[in-house]
Amino acid sequence: MLRFECAGQTHIGRRPHNEDSYCVLPELGLYVVADGLGGQEGGEVASRCVVDTFAGLGQRWEQEDEAAWPEVADPRRSREENLLAACSQLAQRNLQAQRVGRLSEMASTVVALAVGKDGAAVAHVGDSRLYRLRGGRLESLTRDHSFIEELREVGMEPPGGASNWRHLITRALGTDNAEPTLQRLHTEPGDVFLLCSDGLYEPLGLEGLVRRLSLASAREVCDTLVADAYEAGGKDNITAVVLRVAEA
Repeated sequence: MLRFECAGQTHIGRRPHNEDSYCVLPELGLYVVADGLGGQEGGEVASRCVVDTFAGLGQRWEQEDEAAWPEVADPRRSREENLLAACSQLAQRNLQAQRVGRLSEMASTVVALAVGKDGAAVAHVGDSRLYRLRGGRLESLTRDHSFIEELREVGMEPPGGASNWRHLITRALGTDNAEPTLQRLHTEPGDVFLLCSDGLYEPLGLEGLVRRLSLASAREVCDTLVADAYEAGGKDNITAVVLRVAEA
């Protein structure tokens, strides 16, 4: 048996509005970070819509099981994978239904972790990430849906250097290209998971993340990561959700 200690934190950074949203729902084993796109109001509405959709469907799924899913469950997937796939599909529908008028350009990234009786799974769209610290080694468990990563996948480097293209993503919920990447995960005692927006990982870098993820508690890790990303000059909204795994 495993137990999970978790925490979440967000900071407006040096932006006039916070377009990031997150939820930490240990009773459902559901953890989500979303980074809104489409300008001030659109970004805020989009990320909140995504997080609320994941949380709402997660609660229905817990009570009604498969009856709550907007699509038929895929028998090749775990329960957690099917939950995240269904949440992604419903969030896509909800966003597209609201993309009218001043919200017509809104969209959102998402990274979501589900932990349950069949193990764990992650779903992501865009460039919000899931990291895992295991045995002192930090690994990104998601690969950005971005112009840079698509070039690298075919052995090319972005013209003019990566810094010129780092915010150009190729998938986002609400757009016509919103397919999530799903992955089944194995968890073990000592693992530390970090879900975060680009406003966190960009100013700190991998070495900065490793040092802070080794702190004593999930709350301490989360608060330190967000505060230090701001102090390091982070200009974007900054959001982190931390999950530590221990023996029950």
